[in-house]
Order: sequence, then structure tokens, then C-alpha cells
Amino acid sequence: MIDMMPAVDFLHYSKIMLDETTIEQRLVNLEQTVAELKRLLIAAPTPSNWLEKVTGSISDEQVFLKVLEYGESLRHADRPTDETTDQT
Repeated sequence: MIDMMPAVDFLHYSKIMLDETTIEQRLVNLEQTVAELKRLLIAAPTPSNWLEKVTGSISDEQVFLKVLEYGESLRHADRPTDETTDQT
């Protein structure tokens, strides 16, 4: 069953949302936030070394090791098996 908002609350909410002053203030707040995010992004140091960019990006070592195993198995999957080395 869907809960319906009482008509009085809905009308009150609609009036607030349609109030130009409220919309203008929300827009000003949004623009200030975007400007601050841009400033932080520009000010953030960017490492020139690719390794510095990815260092610390993997937090779970066990999962990382499983990913390495999976990658290795994919690389070796299309290689022909050498039957002479299997029979040692």
C-alpha cells in the first residue's frame, strides 16, 4: 500500500519548492559547491609517475592475489599444452 502525503503537507511542500527565492538559493548553493570542487580538483597534486597514481588503490591483498591468478590463467588458456613436459 502506498502512503499518501496529506494534501496540506503536499501543498505546503509544493509552495516551498516553487518559491523562486528558494530555487535561487538552492542554485547559488549548487554553484558554490561546484566551484569549490573544481578548485579542489585543480589544486590537488597529480603524480607524474603512473605507479604513484595506483599505489594504495587495492585494499584487499587476498582479492588482488586471486585477480593475478585469474589473469595468469587467462594468459595461459590459449597456449598449447606440451604433452612431453607433463610426462616427467
